[in-house]
Amino acid sequence: MLSRNTIASLRCTRGTSKYSVRNLSARASTILGALDIPFTTEVPGVYDGRWGGSGDILESVCPTTGEVLARVQSASPPELREALDKSREAYTFLRKLPAPQRGDVLRQLREALAAKRDALGALVSLEMGKIKTEGIGEVQEFVDICDYAVGLSRMMNGRVVASERPGHSILEVPNPLGVVGVLTAFNFPVAVYGWNFSLSFAAGNANVWKPSPTTSLCAIAVTKIIADVLERNGIPGAASTLVTGGKDLGEAIVNDADIPLVSFTGSEAVGRVVGRAVQSRFGKTILELGGNNASIIMPDADLSMAVPALFFGAVGTAGQRCTSTRRLFLHRDIAPHFLDALQKLYASVRVGDPLVGDTLLGPLHTSTAVGTYSNAVERLRENGAQILTGGQRYDQDGLRQGNFVQPTIAIPKSVNPTDTIWSTETFAPILNVGVFDELEEAIGWNNGVPQGLSSSLWTRDMRNVGKWIGPEGSDTGIVNVNVGTSGAEIGAAFGGNKSTGWGRESGGDAWKQYVRWSACTLNFSDAAPLAQGVDFSA
Repeated sequence: MLSRNTIASLRCTRGTSKYSVRNLSARASTILGALDIPFTTEVPGVYDGRWGGSGDILESVCPTTGEVLARVQSASPPELREALDKSREAYTFLRKLPAPQRGDVLRQLREALAAKRDALGALVSLEMGKIKTEGIGEVQEFVDICDYAVGLSRMMNGRVVASERPGHSILEVPNPLGVVGVLTAFNFPVAVYGWNFSLSFAAGNANVWKPSPTTSLCAIAVTKIIADVLERNGIPGAASTLVTGGKDLGEAIVNDADIPLVSFTGSEAVGRVVGRAVQSRFGKTILELGGNNASIIMPDADLSMAVPALFFGAVGTAGQRCTSTRRLFLHRDIAPHFLDALQKLYASVRVGDPLVGDTLLGPLHTSTAVGTYSNAVERLRENGAQILTGGQRYDQDGLRQGNFVQPTIAIPKSVNPTDTIWSTETFAPILNVGVFDELEEAIGWNNGVPQGLSSSLWTRDMRNVGKWIGPEGSDTGIVNVNVGTSGAEIGAAFGGNKSTGWGRESGGDAWKQYVRWSACTLNFSDAAPLAQGVDFSA
């Protein structure tokens, strides 16, 4: 699959097989039942107006307990081709539907999602592993972006441009693209498709969703909700097509010349492959790739705010957000006090079942992710880093069967943004700390890595703020002041620069990527003069 750490918990077999009734924990069966997902039969993983699937069998594995939640029938190559054909047919229907009517469909979807918010959030916790409040919050993001897109459906405006020629006007007109391919990662199995679908649908496009194979159940549950709303409004179901499966399906979507825009969320390495492939056929991309985000703490910072924010940024979602805080740069004057306070919070973290209300740390998503964490810690030790806390798996009863690792704070021997320790993002709760003397030094460290997603400065000095958000400051796509690197709202465009991919999703002007633009000159005069005063008369 074209995303981080997805293959490890994907157990795949060729073809279909007889599915026997098995014992599933009450914890899991209650959640699946609330969302009409069968667990005693194989689950269809393809939707293009009807449900199907005859490809490889994907096993959804709970990262907390290791139990198999369900077996999903993925898309075969012929089913993918048929689904793409139906998506193109759905586009020809959608493009004729007035945008405000598409907005009303999104309003209904917003209500349907809100009604299932807690159940769907619980499924995110069950299948992905993030804690309960974050799972529900992720569904709320989809609800919120639907609200945003409802209003946007009446505001996707072009422009009128003054013409130099008498009796002429120039219009800049947006129109839908066609079919948009959306390839999402495991860490936000609901929200990222929501960001893309809501804006793309409002613009008049059909959408094909290829989720991470390890979070297929979240995608199926969301698609069931969308399909019901589309059906009630007489809209072809292939306006939101779902194809679960592995790498081959992703490659087919990326290389399809009839998909003018591909939105991909995943690793930098795979993002390069996606970007080159789509560029080679002159398609468009929205790339959301690596983060490697930094926070800078100045000596005048309010530490009562900064310390808890760093705690969430580094430990929340077990370090598996694109915006998780990976690097912490502390001014020398406050470094010892800050680290002491942060270690106390680390020592108090409540680890366990993410579905339990007071849990703050759930598991990593796959066993492969645990291996990545362990390798990163070992590399830190080999390079002489001081491990202040963490650095190993949890091994006590109740955690041993899951992918639980200890949040880690490390102080490498030196700060060099070109070193692998600093320049490579590890998708796990590992926080590397450096100590600086001047803000300019810390800004250089912040900007010195290949990635450029999110950054954060903690200060009460407006001179520092002005430098930080200006041309001499942070070069990331999200530049915060007295706010952590993680937890963006939907109203502003979300995305990063440099090897993060330059993509923008969600709010702001992100909608403009989902349309094609035409400059239309209208002549309502009795003459046809040329621009720039050119005279070509015979």
